Amino acid sequence: MVGSMRIGELSTRSGASPRSLRYYEEQGLLSSERTTGGHREYGEEAVERVDRIRCLLGAGIGTDTIRRLLPCMYSREEGGPAPDLLDWLCAERERMSRSIHELERTREALDRVIERNGGRVAVAGA
Repeated sequence: MVGSMRIGELSTRSGASPRSLRYYEEQGLLSSERTTGGHREYGEEAVERVDRIRCLLGAGIGTDTIRRLLPCMYSREEGGPAPDLLDWLCAERERMSRSIHELERTREALDRVIERNGGRVAVAGA
């Protein structure tokens, strides 16, 4: 495996704990090759894949769905996800959009309380 790294390096580079990485493998979300000594080795692409897995998990998507979705995200082939998965993804996207909208409304309410009481609202990215 060209550009391979062991689990500790992938953990450092991705921000995921070694325990999480092993879990992702158990769930079929991530794969590694084994050295003759039995150590896991990952390719360079694993850093991005772990980031994508963590992002999807953070959005509330379960490992079963992620397992079905990842091949579609990385495939160069035509076709995409099965219709039932696509329907679910559309519904999930709508749920996320509603959640984002509610979070924005809550943040705006907090901003008003903070400003009304003499506090300063931090601007993201500043």
